[in-house]
Amino acid sequence: MKSPKLLTWLPGAIVPCVLLAVWQAVAVSGIVSPLILPSPLAVAKKWIEYLSPYEPFDPRRSGYLAWLISGELLHDAYASLRRVVSGFVIGAVLALPLGLFMGASEQVYKLFNPLVQLLRPIPPIAFIPLAILWFGLGDPPAIFLITIGAFFPILMNTIAGVRHVDAIYIRAAESLGANRWVLFRRIMLPAASPYILAGARIGMGTAFIVVIVAEMIAVNSGLGYRILEAREFFWSDKIIAGMITIGLLGLAIDTGMSQLNNWLLKWHRGLEQR
Repeated sequence: MKSPKLLTWLPGAIVPCVLLAVWQAVAVSGIVSPLILPSPLAVAKKWIEYLSPYEPFDPRRSGYLAWLISGELLHDAYASLRRVVSGFVIGAVLALPLGLFMGASEQVYKLFNPLVQLLRPIPPIAFIPLAILWFGLGDPPAIFLITIGAFFPILMNTIAGVRHVDAIYIRAAESLGANRWVLFRRIMLPAASPYILAGARIGMGTAFIVVIVAEMIAVNSGLGYRILEAREFFWSDKIIAGMITIGLLGLAIDTGMSQLNNWLLKWHRGLEQR
């Protein structure tokens, strides 16, 4: 008999609840200044304030829905998500075909692998000066940096997935008369899909890391920009509220991608329920 979904979440909630209790106790004890470490309640209050609309509702100015989503937090979260999705999609569109060809063709692999291995260890943050020189300020340099951050995890996992296809499947298909295109489409691509989807999850996580750094330097909106602004005014409660928002967005997207992976890979024996 399966347990209710609520009960499956309870073990994972124990550690966060304990940490919140310890944090609250330290904050109210006076050991640490509230300017340095505000209490969880103060952070929650600031988060609600950050989320709330700027002004009281006025039907003459806007509709109720427009007023409801006019809060600073929602605008910053939307700006960050827009940059993350744009950079991730561009990175995936570039990485997937290159990874598939590098994995399937030894000649293509030998041609591109030296350049890939040279560029891959360079962190996306190191490209910030060049990104600003090439694209100026605003969204383009941020999206460029996110594209780099998402590109290499997807590329390397795609290459690994194609190159690790079991040779017995290839020989069996060839013995049945499958040509190279059929081998690629019906054997290599499905077998590599778990690797590709795992690379996509890693790439999305990297994209979130990069967007926050990029927003602290190249743009004037988004969660990273707002955290940097809060630091200038020593609003530590707003800094933590922004960090928690980033974590919640990342958790929501990763959970969605995990569910999508499970649905796409229902055929995969690694997902069999025992």
